[in-house]
Amino acid sequence: MYLYQPPNGYRYNSDSIFLADFIARFSPRGRVLDVGSGVGIVGLLVARDFPVQMTIIDKQSQMIAYARHNYTVNGLDVMALTGDFAHMEGERIYDWIVSNPPFYDSAVTQSDDESLNIARYAHHLPIRDLIQAAKRLLRPRGRLLFCYDAKQTDRVLAELCEAKLNPETIRFVHPKADREAKIVLIAARANSKAMLSVLPPLIVFDANNRYLPEAQGAFDRAGTHVISGERIGS
Repeated sequence: MYLYQPPNGYRYNSDSIFLADFIARFSPRGRVLDVGSGVGIVGLLVARDFPVQMTIIDKQSQMIAYARHNYTVNGLDVMALTGDFAHMEGERIYDWIVSNPPFYDSAVTQSDDESLNIARYAHHLPIRDLIQAAKRLLRPRGRLLFCYDAKQTDRVLAELCEAKLNPETIRFVHPKADREAKIVLIAARANSKAMLSVLPPLIVFDANNRYLPEAQGAFDRAGTHVISGERIGS
């Protein structure tokens, strides 16, 4: 799969690859919304591998232009929207909402690059806003799958439960076996009473900084070929 992205500024990372691989466990189908799509990596992998009707939304018109281009060059259909998901309205509702949202604490020193800032820092899409908007736009048994900062897991689970989006499955991602988790992968479902399933952790690197088999397998399944392109017109 060919993936164009800006030569500078925001570029997708391994979080998106691991999230897409996590989503694949659930075999999505039907209407899917990719929130904060960036250049489209998560939604592209889902749309390539499963029978879905994909919609994407991002605040940045430049990212939407890249994402549209990436869907076109890979022969995939998409409905692309530029806007703030927290205020998204409409009659269209979704079976699945997926997202690699901004989750860095806004209190830390922030990037001056506008694209990076929007992609990284939580004040651009607070977790409560993400969850409340997802609840509003999901079908009665719809699912929300996303990744987040592992240190904020307690807050995220509390927000999900308050919104009656029951967290059904979570998985922590650790850079190494002896390191703290960096991100958590979460699958939540509306109107579910299932007990929480905590999957075995995903360990990314061995002691020699080589990808362990499961992490390498996620990259192999993604099969992305990245192309750094100049600004693509909308």
